[in-house]
Amino acid sequence: MNAMPKFASPVHEVADAVEANELYQRNGWTDGLPIVPPTEDAVARFLEAARLAPDAVIGVEPVRRRSISAEKVAIAAVMAGCLPEYLPVVVAVVKAMCQPEYALHGSTASTGGSAPFIVVNGPVRRAIGMNATHNVLANASRANASIGRSIRLMLLNVLGGIPGQLDRSTLGHPGKFTFCIAEDEEDSPWLPLAVERGVTAGTSAVTALQVESPLQIMNEWTHDPKEICDTYAAAMRSNMLLYSIWEGNYAVVIPKQHREIFAAANWSKQDIRDYVYEKARVKRGEWRSVGKAAVAGRKDEDKVYCALRSPDDLLVIAAGGPAGGFAAILPPWYGKKSLAVTMPVDS
Repeated sequence: MNAMPKFASPVHEVADAVEANELYQRNGWTDGLPIVPPTEDAVARFLEAARLAPDAVIGVEPVRRRSISAEKVAIAAVMAGCLPEYLPVVVAVVKAMCQPEYALHGSTASTGGSAPFIVVNGPVRRAIGMNATHNVLANASRANASIGRSIRLMLLNVLGGIPGQLDRSTLGHPGKFTFCIAEDEEDSPWLPLAVERGVTAGTSAVTALQVESPLQIMNEWTHDPKEICDTYAAAMRSNMLLYSIWEGNYAVVIPKQHREIFAAANWSKQDIRDYVYEKARVKRGEWRSVGKAAVAGRKDEDKVYCALRSPDDLLVIAAGGPAGGFAAILPPWYGKKSLAVTMPVDS
């Protein structure tokens, strides 16, 4: 290993890993869960694996102009339980989140309580052992869990996303601990998400999007792709009525059983987007039926609102276990105020 790089972060002397965790808990440097102590040796190994100098700037939060260094990202990745080979993926996520259209500051500070949802595509998924199938939105892979968690710890310690301070979430949701998946490219009839969004096939990439809590749906009673999409659109309309009517990026995670129905009908991801775009709409007056008469009672009750600005606003993701007629709709934080960003992973 090369000589120890020079770090800017302060060093804290503790007796052992137990005391390190107590120190982090006392100072509010963790998400409430135990951490892996980010020793100088560990941080150096991570930076070496990604071929990054500690002071390399990974991104700048656009509103408050906070620089995010490679050292800080590596510290968060060590704390989260990552392995060194995960760091390039974490770095790509941070780069994506620092793009202006992602609205990192607004989505972090909002009372809406959204979480960064991360989708990983390309060869890196298999190289680092990411999960794309069973229990995909939950606890089934060290890589999925620790990559997502590293982003939360970075937001907490680098950008000050402390609950009750900068982070003003009224409720939040469990995805704020970690919310990272891989797409099931090997068992999908479709193009990977990153390729659809302009990344060269065979290139590893991440897509980041601020989302509210996922809504799991079920439709096991049909083999008609239109009826499956009607169920997806119904969940999106529900979000428009109960949470936010504003149009923007929605994501739908489609497991294998529904994918097989679409494949049998020769439906592409674009076919799904086109159909859902036409169906995921509500009239202003419908708010009256969900206790929002004060809003519905204004003029233009017949005005139609679309969930999507265009079909391409819908992110269609192939992931999930092989059995069960389920899918999940992931609503946007605040419509088009925060958009999905796709970023290649540096190899």
